[in-house]
Formats: sequence, C-alpha cells, structure tokens
Amino acid sequence: MTEESDPYLIISSDCHAGLPTERYRPYLDSAFHRDFDDFLGQRDARREEMTRLGVRNEAFAAKWFEDNAEGLRGGWDAAQRLKELDGDGVAAEVVFPDADAVDSGTAAPFGVGLGLSGDQDPRLGMAGARAHNRWLAEFVAQNPERHCGVALLPVTGEVEEVVAEIHRARETGLGALMIPSMWVDKAPYHDRRYDPVWAAAAETRMPVVTHSGAAPRHEYGDHLGIYVSEVTWWPARPLWFLLWSGVFERHPGLRFGVAESGCWWLPNQLWFMDRLYLGAHGGKKLSPFAELKRPPSEYLDRQVFVCATNTKRRELAQRYEIGVDNILWGSDFPHPEGTWPDTRAWLKRTFHDIPVTETRRILGLAAAEVFGFDTAKLAPLARRIGPTPAELGQPDDQPAVEASWARSRETGRHWLTGHDFPVLGVAP
Repeated sequence: MTEESDPYLIISSDCHAGLPTERYRPYLDSAFHRDFDDFLGQRDARREEMTRLGVRNEAFAAKWFEDNAEGLRGGWDAAQRLKELDGDGVAAEVVFPDADAVDSGTAAPFGVGLGLSGDQDPRLGMAGARAHNRWLAEFVAQNPERHCGVALLPVTGEVEEVVAEIHRARETGLGALMIPSMWVDKAPYHDRRYDPVWAAAAETRMPVVTHSGAAPRHEYGDHLGIYVSEVTWWPARPLWFLLWSGVFERHPGLRFGVAESGCWWLPNQLWFMDRLYLGAHGGKKLSPFAELKRPPSEYLDRQVFVCATNTKRRELAQRYEIGVDNILWGSDFPHPEGTWPDTRAWLKRTFHDIPVTETRRILGLAAAEVFGFDTAKLAPLARRIGPTPAELGQPDDQPAVEASWARSRETGRHWLTGHDFPVLGVAP
C-alpha cells in the first residue's frame, strides 16, 4: 500500500525515440531503398526551409546540441536513455517517434513520424511506418517494463493492410497506435470504412493517439504565429469526429488520446458539446444526435485521455472539469520544449499545491492503466529514483491541501453539477 510520503511512480505519457534517419535502412524493405536515398538527399533543403520559416532557430540549435550532446544520444541509445530517465525521476514512458525536434535528424523514413498525414504517398507511408515500428519493437524490448512503444499507423491507406499492421505491431511488443491528425484529401474519421481499424485497436487493447506536428504549413507562408496558434488544434480535431459519428458508442473498448496538445482547450470544448447534446437553448432547433446514447463527457471519462505534455498550472486549475484521471503528464524527452533535463524542478513549480493523491494519478497511475504498465514491477525503481511529495514542495498537512481545493472539486463540471463557476486561483 502506498504511503502518503512515498516517492512518486512517474510515467511520462509523451517521450520520443528514433534512429538517426540514415540508420533506418536495414529496417526498410529493399524495394524502397532508392526512394529512401532520394528522401535522404532532401534533408538539407528541408532544414533550410525550416530555418526560413522560423521553425528552426540556428543559434538555439547550435547551443542545444552543444549543451546536451551526451543526453541526446538517449534518443536511440537504450543505456543512455535509462540514465536520462532516472535523472528525471521517470520510471516508465510512452515512446513516440522523432527524437530530434530541432534538426529532424532522426526523422522516420519518408517523414511519417510526427508529420504523419493523409497527404503522404500511401505506399511510402506504410513502408516508412513499418521500418520505424520494426526498430522501435527492438528498442523497447531491451527494457519492456519501462517502455510502451507507439506504432506508426498510416490509417488512411488500405484498410486490410492497416489492420494487419496493428496485429503485427502488437505481436512484436508495441503497445499503442499513432494515427494521422490530418486526413487531407482522404476519408475523414467519421467514415465507416475505418470501423475495422477501430475494432482491431480495441481487440488488441492498443490505445489510438494523435500527436501534434502535422499542419497545413503551405497555407501559412512565413507567418510562424499562424502555425503555432493552430498546431495543437489539428491533433484534437479527430476527437469530435470520432465522438459525434458514434465511433466510441460502437467500439466501447477503444481508447483514444491526444498528445502534446495541452488540455487547456478541453473544458470549453466539453462544456459546449455536452450542452448541445443535452438540449441547451442554442441547440434545440437541431435534430437529436442519434449516434450517441450518452453525453459527450461520459464518453470522455470512459474512453478518452489527454497526454498533457508539460502540464501547465492553468490546466491543473481546470482538472475537475477535464477529469483528474483523464490527464496524463508527459516530459517530452528529449525535445527542448519539454521538461528534460530539469523535470524535478518543473514538477515542483507545477504541483507544489496539488493534493498528493491527485498528483499520483496525473504523474503516473492513470498512464499505467491506459497503456498497460505493470506498477508492481516498476515500484522498486520508483522508490529509488522518484521524487517524494516533500521534494515537490507538497505540505505534510494534506487535509488542508484537499480543503483548499474543495470548492473547485465540488463544482466540477459546473454545467452538470449546477454549482457556480469557481474563481481559478492559480497563475497560468
């Protein structure tokens, strides 16, 4: 039984790993080697374009790689990775692609990592995804109790091929599926053609996730502000496509998550959707939502989660509307926008006045349930490397901490409880 003062079992719901791109060749079917050479030949041009658009800062990139050269090898070196995770107090992790978010030096073949999108060539897309998935299966197998590998799944391709890749990924030890956040000119996710895919994901108990990265950059010109204003919207968009089209109703075993897009947008979105379903004044003229048999918030609590990377104070203040168990913290290792290598200090600044029981859920236990980590196997490691509540600045007087949040907790989803909307008393 966990004591209140025990170290935290921390599971990051959003980390990244990937080979230096040229080293994917042995994992790629030989029929695609010539295409791969062409892809490698375009790297300098892609980097120059990123710099021109402002997505890459030359001075920052140089300092980042100089200051963190050793730790960044953890993007593909298993021993170095464990050293970095231990230093951050992270016992286990969910592993997405693309370890290098500065120069894209570890991009999966044909750009199907975080840029996975419906506008990619289906043939090359599946080939690149399989290459990464093969490598990732080998990588996570070195320390399977600490890693849940996320298989790349170009779901807009041929359904039979996609379903086969789900089962193949599961058989090789991968534990989740990343689908494109943008389908572009392919069938949107309300299309029933995808039902076999959702069914296979539910059958294999592999959560389906989207991740920020893809966006219609060709529309933005050189206006970086447009990109950063929208980049977290695209991965969130599939949520309401799946929900309103009845995917969650037809496939109750399907789990769906949105990664590295924050969770600040979810309370208002959930409020809006619930009110529409429940017949608020503004929605009374609409026909009943026949595909749903319960309010959107009930599907959210049953099947949806948010990998809320670098969770902010403002988001924690909204946790009773979002649902404490629906928020999964992530460090984003080894990306510079993440908390590594200063995770312990980040956690202290962010969680110092959050109740310990809720902190345990957000920092690890909720992720363990979603992604299938064995907490008993991780417990000895957590006791050795995890920060304690005291180290996060959390008071011994937990009843007083609980009481300080009582009004917010009682109010919860105010549109359902009927309580007045509480004043959010924390800094953003």
